[in-house]
Amino acid sequence: MGTWAVDAFGNDYAQDWAEDLAQTSNLEAVENTLDVALGHPGEVLEAPFAAEALVAVEVLARLQGKGGERSDDSAAVDEWVDARKAKARARTDLADKAGRAIERILSDQSELRELWADSEHYAEWRASVEALRARISA
Repeated sequence: MGTWAVDAFGNDYAQDWAEDLAQTSNLEAVENTLDVALGHPGEVLEAPFAAEALVAVEVLARLQGKGGERSDDSAAVDEWVDARKAKARARTDLADKAGRAIERILSDQSELRELWADSEHYAEWRASVEALRARISA
């Protein structure tokens, strides 16, 4: 996986997912992505699915007005959110799924967490994920 930042947008999986999101008009892609991350309890959550789930959670946070820093990497998602923010309605079921997905991503059964744990930037990555969790649950 090409990774260049600790935030949710700084990897190839996130960028590909954001491009696909641009082709949709509702939250179905977000919900499906969270469902994939939450599926198969007891099995290891593969890194691509975890990375995509983090971006899906960012979409929800941004729709709630709790977005993180905007950057070139987040531009596709920011544009999608900006076009839909006024019409977005609260989906407490998705917020709950987002929180549970983050729990799984930070668990011992997460390949993404394992990959970051082996890097010198693990603390920064974990802090970024924890900040996202705080934004989505606030």
